[in-house]
Amino acid sequence: MNIKEKAEHAAELKRQGRCNCCQAVTAVLADETELSSGQLMKLASGFAVGMGNMQATCGSLIGAVMVAGMKTDGAGTVRAARAISESFAGRCGAVTCRDLKGLGADGVFCPCDKCVENAVLAYGEVFGEK
Repeated sequence: MNIKEKAEHAAELKRQGRCNCCQAVTAVLADETELSSGQLMKLASGFAVGMGNMQATCGSLIGAVMVAGMKTDGAGTVRAARAISESFAGRCGAVTCRDLKGLGADGVFCPCDKCVENAVLAYGEVFGEK
């Protein structure tokens, strides 16, 4: 699967309610890690809804950065995380769950399935995935 197909698949997993945002991203990027999709699903389970209160970073973005840590073996991950975050923010308009969902603002910046898709695409952009 190319990165666009992975992004579409992740969005579909989220739309189907089969996993949270972080899990959808890590599931489709599992082949970038040494962990199984099931292991990543467990690791990502607590990063839904901005870590449970909509105040924190979007779970989709967290998932992409988690996989980046595995891809880089921890070396240079901060640079990759910054680049993924910047790409994600450019695509979605914000990085926190609260802002993305438009709480305290005029409306939703980016729906969850689109955040999931954009996180996978941002990951692919940073790591040169086509």
